[in-house]
Amino acid sequence: MRAILAASLGSLCTAALLAPSASAAASTAQVADAVPAKAGAAADRTAPADGGAPASSGRPPATRSLPLTGFGTTDRSARTAGQPTAPGAAGLARRDVAPFSLLGVVWDDASHDLNARVEVRTRAAGTDRWSRWLELESHRDAPDSESPERDIRGSTAPLWVGEADGVEVRLIPQTGADAKPLPAGLRVALVDPGRGAAADGPEGADGIDGTDRSDGKPGKNPTPELTPEAAAASAVNAQLAELGAQVIPPLSRKETQAQLGGGADSHIGPRPGIVTRAGWNANESWRERQFLYTNTVRAAFVHHTAMSNNYTCAQAPSVIRSIYQYHTRTLGWRDIGYNFLVDKCGTIYEGRAGGVAKPVQGAHTYGFNSNTTGIAVLGSFGATAPSREAVEGVAKLIGWKLGLHGINPAGSVTLTSGGGKYPAGTAVTMRAVSGHRDGFATECPGAQLYGNLGTVRSLAARLQGR
Repeated sequence: MRAILAASLGSLCTAALLAPSASAAASTAQVADAVPAKAGAAADRTAPADGGAPASSGRPPATRSLPLTGFGTTDRSARTAGQPTAPGAAGLARRDVAPFSLLGVVWDDASHDLNARVEVRTRAAGTDRWSRWLELESHRDAPDSESPERDIRGSTAPLWVGEADGVEVRLIPQTGADAKPLPAGLRVALVDPGRGAAADGPEGADGIDGTDRSDGKPGKNPTPELTPEAAAASAVNAQLAELGAQVIPPLSRKETQAQLGGGADSHIGPRPGIVTRAGWNANESWRERQFLYTNTVRAAFVHHTAMSNNYTCAQAPSVIRSIYQYHTRTLGWRDIGYNFLVDKCGTIYEGRAGGVAKPVQGAHTYGFNSNTTGIAVLGSFGATAPSREAVEGVAKLIGWKLGLHGINPAGSVTLTSGGGKYPAGTAVTMRAVSGHRDGFATECPGAQLYGNLGTVRSLAARLQGR
């Protein structure tokens, strides 16, 4: 396994994903049993996360929250003049906190808009260096309203800040005649993905995520026995890799076609390698024990995670674990919302559990989670262009994933809205490769990544042999 991991990671950016049989014979929002294990999403999401090893073997993952209250800060534009913010402003005064790496602002009712601008700054752990004020993006990666999974809490997009031990928050409400009150239950959630053996798990994960270890060196941990939940998450990829595999190895286009039983003229791209949930060390006890499927995959929605681009590729698994914690432990979702994630080096990661080649229903584009797949690029791309490797990684994944279902990435499809930007039941024609903003009123995936979707479509179609 360790040899497979090392060899496969080196080719993730240039090869393509492994595929099983493309059976999609499941009804919309069908729920399939995995194992008789407890569901972690219903746990106390403001307490230290259960799971992982004891603190003595490293720092276990934890999620904490602090309430945001009335607060006499000043608006950034008026700071020099000493003008207070609008009445009802809230925030959190600068304070020391336990180490964390990702944060977001949440509130009780997901149907209530925030009606405010949120700015945060953090202090790098063990230093006196505070960041500049950073604005959190409004967030609507979410389950559809008719889904058995419900959007329990309102939230901003999470922000990866690297390891920090100080935080300050300010909310600047809307003003004027149309101003609305802030929602109830405002708080900042601080997510610590942990470090050391408690978080990093088996040695194979260290090869991906070695900088997160407490000593900064590759680990020597033996591969642990799989829990029932981890075995179930791996078994759904059994046609792709051995049980417990941390990487699904790539295949050439010819090998992909042969495995699927298609001829040389079948339109499917080569299967790029994928780091599995075991590879980024997902705590499988946090997700719901059942997998959620839709009928097929007719389109791909591309997202950005709207967080700092200042992560290293070795840190990407920690970033993904933090998003997973935020989605499950803080927001109450059944699992991470995205079906796949791609880092700046073009490495592809399995997201929501259920099988990378199966039509797993995600929680990524409110109104259009049925019959689609959601792919998130780690980073923020409003003003910053995505790396060439990330764009190519997305294209390779789409060339294979849409090819499994006979979809031309350069074409268009008609989807039925589940609500949101378009009224529920509306038939909407859009590109087979669309941005989040095409399905919901948002800036996601950022202007720079959105502007690269033409390249993604053409490369994915070319990889399919079109």
